[in-house]
Amino acid sequence: DVQLQASGGGLVQTGGSLRLSCAASGFTFDDYAIGWFRQAPGKEREGVSCISNSHGSTYYADSVKGRFTISSDKAKNTVYLEMKNLKPEDTAVYFCAAAEQMHRIVHVASADYWGQGTLVTVSS
Repeated sequence: DVQLQASGGGLVQTGGSLRLSCAASGFTFDDYAIGWFRQAPGKEREGVSCISNSHGSTYYADSVKGRFTISSDKAKNTVYLEMKNLKPEDTAVYFCAAAEQMHRIVHVASADYWGQGTLVTVSS
């Protein structure tokens, strides 16, 4: 069975940091792009960042550029999202997804597999 297990969320103050993890199993990790999305209450889902395991390309939404860093550990089949200088507007449920083509995650917000979310709350 395919699984995408997101973890690492929590409560942090403005300016703080968190590292989210997305542990993948059940598919060929190296052939897929892994993306992070977030959804805040009453708002639409937003693509945050993405990394291609096949060619290493990365993508960041303008709202997180310079503050978030995505990385992939192929030995552990895990993608990380390092979040620094967090702001209250970063508060959302964050979840990861996998697609064979990176452009689907980046441009169409679609994926082959979706994981459950982890809640990030940034207090002001």
